[in-house]
Amino acid sequence: MTTVRRRFAAVTAALALSVTSGAVASPAFADPRQTEKNPTATGYGGAVSTVDPEASAAAIEVLRKGGNAADAAVAAAATLGVTEPYSAGIGGGGYFVFYDAKTGKVGTIDGRETAPAAMPNDAFIDPKTKEPYPFTPDLVTSGVSVGVPGTPATWERALKRWGTLDLGEALKPAIQVANRGFVVDKTFNQQTTDNLERFKTFTSTQKLFLPGGEAPAVGSIFKNPELAATYRLLAKEGTSAFYGGQLAADIAATVKSPPKSGDTDLPVPTGFMTTEDLANYKALDQDPTHMTYRGYDVYGMAPSSSGGTTVGEALNILAPFDLHGMKPTDALHHYFEASALAFADRGAYVGDPAFVNVPTKALLDPVFGKERSCLINPTSAAAKPVQPGNVTNYDGACPTSTTPLADEKDTENISTTNLTVADKWGNVVEYTLTIEQTGGSGIVVPGRGFLLNNELTDFSTVYKADDPNRIQPGKRPRSSMSPTIILDGGKPFLALGSPGGSTIITTVLQTIVNRLDLGMSIPDALAAPRAAQRNTKTVTAEPAFIDAYGPGLTALGHTLTKSGDAFTSAAEIGAATAIEFGKDGKLTAVAEPVRRGGGSAMVVSGDQRDNGTGPKPK
Repeated sequence: MTTVRRRFAAVTAALALSVTSGAVASPAFADPRQTEKNPTATGYGGAVSTVDPEASAAAIEVLRKGGNAADAAVAAAATLGVTEPYSAGIGGGGYFVFYDAKTGKVGTIDGRETAPAAMPNDAFIDPKTKEPYPFTPDLVTSGVSVGVPGTPATWERALKRWGTLDLGEALKPAIQVANRGFVVDKTFNQQTTDNLERFKTFTSTQKLFLPGGEAPAVGSIFKNPELAATYRLLAKEGTSAFYGGQLAADIAATVKSPPKSGDTDLPVPTGFMTTEDLANYKALDQDPTHMTYRGYDVYGMAPSSSGGTTVGEALNILAPFDLHGMKPTDALHHYFEASALAFADRGAYVGDPAFVNVPTKALLDPVFGKERSCLINPTSAAAKPVQPGNVTNYDGACPTSTTPLADEKDTENISTTNLTVADKWGNVVEYTLTIEQTGGSGIVVPGRGFLLNNELTDFSTVYKADDPNRIQPGKRPRSSMSPTIILDGGKPFLALGSPGGSTIITTVLQTIVNRLDLGMSIPDALAAPRAAQRNTKTVTAEPAFIDAYGPGLTALGHTLTKSGDAFTSAAEIGAATAIEFGKDGKLTAVAEPVRRGGGSAMVVSGDQRDNGTGPKPK
C-alpha cells in the first residue's frame, strides 16, 4: 500500500548558515533551547524517552503535529546526531524495532555497518610487527575500523515501511538544532575531554569539536552548520546522496586517507572502503526474535545482533526459578549465572547469519534454556568462564551437555544511544543506534559535520576460521544492541533498550528481571544499581550495587569489580530508556535520573482526551 505523505511544517525556520561551527558564547535565540531533563513523565497521546531533551522535544513535536512513532523516532535520532554526536549519527548504524498497532506484529530493521568488500582477514594486524595493533588508542582511532554506515538507510527504510513523513520532513527539527545550536552540558564537555588525544589527531575533528584547541565549555552554545547542510542534502535528494555522489566519495576518501594533523603520534591505519561499498549497502528487513517469559511475549533483535538471542536465552534459563519468592541477593545470583551461561553460547554461536549458521531457534528454545538452568547452583557461583551448551544435543534434562569454550575477547565499547517512542495510535519504536565507542573512530568527514564509526573493532581482532565473529568482507560484526518490546496479550506492555557495549544485554536483562520478577516499578527498575556478568571471572558492578549487595554475593562466590574503563571517566553501566503501557492507555516514559547526566522523558499531554482511538492509516 502506498504510504500517505502528509505535509509537515518545520518547527521553526532554520537560521542563516553564516554561523561558525563549534562552541561559541551566544545569546539565547527566540526559539527556546531544551535543557531541562525529567527522568519520568506520565500521560497520554504519545511519549518519548531519550538521553537528550532536544531529541525528546523533537519527537514530541512530531507527535503533536500528527506524525506517528516511526516519524518521531527518526526525528529524535537525527537530533541525537547533533547533540550526542559522540554516540550516534549518520556515520554509524543500529537496530530499529517497531510494533505495528494496526497489524499487531513486530518488525525490525538491521542497519548494522558492514565490512568493506576489500577488507582482508588480517586487517587488524600491523604489517610491520605482525602483531595486532594495540586496541586503544591505535586500532579504535583508524580508517581500518570504519564500517559502511547503515543509519541513513535505516531512517529511510523505517519511514517508507511504517512512517507517514518523508525523510526531509523528519529531518527538519534536527536541522534547526544544528543551525541554532544547543547548550553544552557536563557530559558533552567530559566526553570531549576524554577524547582530546584522539580528536587532535585529525584536522577536521579539531576544527569542529576543539574550538581553540580545547573542549567546548559547559554552558556554551555548540553549532554544527556543516551537519545541517548534510542533513539538508539528504532531505532534498534522499539517502542516494549519502550512498552515492560527492558525499560518498568524501566518506570513502576519508576512510582511505584520514586527515591527520601534526599533533599526534598515532599510526592511524588506513581503511578499505570504496564508493562501491557505500552504493551496495542495504538495511535489512528481518523477523524479530521471540520467546515468552512469565506469560509475556518478548521480542528482540535477531542476529547480526546478539541481543535478542542472549536476553531471550537468559530469560529461558531463569524461567524455572521463582525469583519473586527469593531474597534479592539470591535472585541476583541467579541473574548472574543465567547471564554467564547465555554469554557463553553467544560467544560460541552468534555472528552475521549471512556468513554463519546461527542456531537461533535452539538458543531460544525453552527446552534448551531449561537444560542450561541445570548448571545453576542456588548456593554457589560456578567457576567462570562456563562452557557453551550443545545446541545439537539437548532434551531439557539434567545433567547437561556442553561444548568447548569459545576463544573470544570483548571489544565492544560502552557508548551508543537508545530511544523509545510511542504514539497515540499504539505504535511503538525501540531503536538503538551507535558509532561504537564514545567519539567513534575520532574522524570527522571534512566539511560534512559528522564522525565516522569504528564499528569493525567489534569483530574478533585475530582471524580464526571457526570463530562466528571473524572478519570477512561484507560481513556485519556481532553486536550486543538489544532493543526490546514486550507484549501482554498481544498489546504493548513495556519497551526498553540501552547503550553500553556488551553490558547492553545485561542492562536490558536486569531491568526486565527487576520489573517482572522483583516487583519494582519501571522507574525504579531502570534506576536501580546495575551489575554485569558476561561469563568472566569477575562481575562488573556499579559502586552503588557493590555497596548494596556486595557482601551477600561475595559469600556466594562472586567477585565484584567497580565499573568504568579506559575510554571514560564514568563508573556507570548503560543509559537506558523505556516506556510502560497502562491498561487505561496511560504511558509512563522513563529515562535515567543520573547516568550519563540524566535522560529526558516526555509525553504529549497529561489529558486523556488527547489519546487516539486506533492506528493511523498508512
